[in-house]
Amino acid sequence: MDTILYIVVTALVATGAGVLVGRMIFSKVAAKHEEAAIEKSKLIIKEAELQGEKAKNTKILESKEQFLKLKAEFEEEANKKKNIILQNEQKLKQRDQNLSKMMEQNQRKEAELESMKENLTAQLEIVAKRKEDAEQLRLQQVSKLEKIANLTADDARNQIVEALKEEAKSKASSYIKDIVDEAKLTATKEAKKIIIETIQRTASETAVENCVSIFNIDSEDIKGKIIGREGRNIRALEAATGVEIIVDDTPDAIIISGFDPVRREVARLSLHRLVQDGRIHPARIEEIVAKTFKNIEEEIIEIGERTVIDLGIHGLHPELIKYVGRMRFRSSYGQNLLQHSREVAKLASAMAAELGLNPKVAKRAGLLHDIGKVPTEESELPHALLGMELAKKFKESPEVCNAIGAHHDEIEMTYMISPLIQICDSISGSRPGARREMMESYMKRLKELEALALSFDGVTKCFAIQAGRELRIMVDADNVSDEKAGMLSFDISKKIENDMQYPGQIKVTVIREMRAVSFAK
Repeated sequence: MDTILYIVVTALVATGAGVLVGRMIFSKVAAKHEEAAIEKSKLIIKEAELQGEKAKNTKILESKEQFLKLKAEFEEEANKKKNIILQNEQKLKQRDQNLSKMMEQNQRKEAELESMKENLTAQLEIVAKRKEDAEQLRLQQVSKLEKIANLTADDARNQIVEALKEEAKSKASSYIKDIVDEAKLTATKEAKKIIIETIQRTASETAVENCVSIFNIDSEDIKGKIIGREGRNIRALEAATGVEIIVDDTPDAIIISGFDPVRREVARLSLHRLVQDGRIHPARIEEIVAKTFKNIEEEIIEIGERTVIDLGIHGLHPELIKYVGRMRFRSSYGQNLLQHSREVAKLASAMAAELGLNPKVAKRAGLLHDIGKVPTEESELPHALLGMELAKKFKESPEVCNAIGAHHDEIEMTYMISPLIQICDSISGSRPGARREMMESYMKRLKELEALALSFDGVTKCFAIQAGRELRIMVDADNVSDEKAGMLSFDISKKIENDMQYPGQIKVTVIREMRAVSFAK
């Protein structure tokens, strides 16, 4: 029991001693840690102070550098402005010096001019005095001569002038007579020689245009297709082209009749395309005819371009080239206008070369001399003046314009090339078989017929067919009723009777076609 108690007491005492020792050790360790922490905090604070001082110094250095940089820029800018101011001041000083020099020079010149003026005045006075003395001396001499000759100075002068005038007239008339006689002997011979040589060098065909074209077909069955049921196809083709289609017993041929070569060509090409296609009906006919008209316009431009290239003419306006192409489908007194113009151009060029004139200008004027016959719209001007206006409009030279306007003597010839074009036009037109007067008057009458009908309200198209014995008129169905169509036919026939002269009689046919079109969608 005592042993246990002793052990317990001992254990308690040992425990208390251990606790005391532990506290002492813990307090010492804690004290050491606290001292270390304080030392560390002092080091951190000191390091922070050092870094702050360093950053402060860095910022101060950067600020100083920025200040120095700005100061240097400011000083540089100030120096530049100062230099500019100094330069301007220098220029002003230089200008002042120049002005001073100029003023001094002007003053010297004024002094010199004043001195020269005084000298001239003195010299003029001397000259005037000498002139007066000379005049007095002359008058004295004239007076003495008049007394000696019993003749005044004016009478003597007039006698001398009259004598010299008569002598000059006599010599001049004799000289002129010799020149004229020599010119008469040689001019006719030279002119004939030049014209004959030119004609020989410019030989061309003299085929006369007609008013009929022949369309060849492979078989007689095609005629039936072209005519169509109850003739609707042929009527549609005639209405669209303005020509007369003659289908008769002529084997393997259809005749296309019309005074306008363009319309005949359109009808011929349209028939060719329709026969090749095989589909022949009114709608297809109208479509093909419209396309053919467009192709003819392109062909006209191509013909014009090919013509000017063949003749070596450059710089012609595109509109004039188009007019040249249209000449292919125009005729002058039965003579093809393009062929005639090409011939005149070649003749004029050859003659100009022989006479020492400009052959290029002559060729240009020869090609364009009948350009006034091409426009389709009617004009009150003669074709020569209309052609001259067209040439002026498209910036042709004055020589060419005068040659065009004067080739039928409508205006005065002012250039050497103008009579040459007139001569060449006469040569080309006077070839045997080249022209027919009746053809020109016939075509003019048919055009006047069509123009008269088109002047009435409601008329959309008009074609003269049957050699002018029938006038076929298409009217607008929306604006012209059936009753008005009958009245229109009567009015046009009366207008033709009153205003025109023609052989036989003219049939006036007014066609009013009603179409209803709708689309299924």
